Amino acid sequence: MGTIDFGAVIAGVVRQWDGVEVTPHRFGGVEFRVGGREIGHVHVGGVADLLVPVRLRRDLVAAGRAMAHHTLPHSGWISVRLRSEHDVPNAIALFRLNYERLTGVVVKKAPTSQILPNVTLLADRSIDDLPA
Repeated sequence: MGTIDFGAVIAGVVRQWDGVEVTPHRFGGVEFRVGGREIGHVHVGGVADLLVPVRLRRDLVAAGRAMAHHTLPHSGWISVRLRSEHDVPNAIALFRLNYERLTGVVVKKAPTSQILPNVTLLADRSIDDLPA
C-alpha cells in the first residue's frame, strides 16, 4: 500500500475555492493564492505554512492548532505538520480561515465549522475561563 500525499489532498480541496490559484512554491511543494496574496503553501515533506496576523498566530499556537514557524517563530507564520490523515482537516480549516480573512468572504456554514466543531480559540474565551 502506497503513502498518501497529504499536500495533494489539501490542494484538491483548496483549489476548488473561488479565485484560488495553485502554483509551484519556490521551496518545493504547492502554493495557494487568492487575489495575488498567498493563502499558504504545502511543502513536499508534509508541512503546511500559512501567514496570519501575529495575534492570530499566538491564539492558534496556544490552542494547539499550529506551531510557530521553524525559522520565523516570532512572525505571523505558522506551520502544521501533516503526519497522518488526522492532520488534514485542521490544515484545511486553517487554509479556509486564511482564505476567508484575505477575501473578506465568510460562508455562514463554512467547512471549518464542520471539520473542527469543538475548537475554541483563546480569543473566544474570557479572562475568567483561563487557568490561573
